[in-house]
Amino acid sequence: MPQTLITLYTRKRCSLCDKAKNMIEELKEEWNFSLEEIDIDNSDELTELYGIMIPVVQIDGEEVAFGIINKIDISKRLQEKSENF
Repeated sequence: MPQTLITLYTRKRCSLCDKAKNMIEELKEEWNFSLEEIDIDNSDELTELYGIMIPVVQIDGEEVAFGIINKIDISKRLQEKSENF
């Protein structure tokens, strides 16, 4: 089974982004996944796409949450992913 990839779209000076990253890091105690963090300010395209939505969380390329990120929701999505394999 390939390892799950969580992509977190963020930007500097974003308290919601910092909280989301810390919450996702906490989930590593329970789930096996890689975390990729992408600063949207490095790309005009990403800034246009996600500018007011950040933080945005994708799991294996599927957008699953944005704004205020809920740990339970992300955990449920990871559970669903593991059941589908």
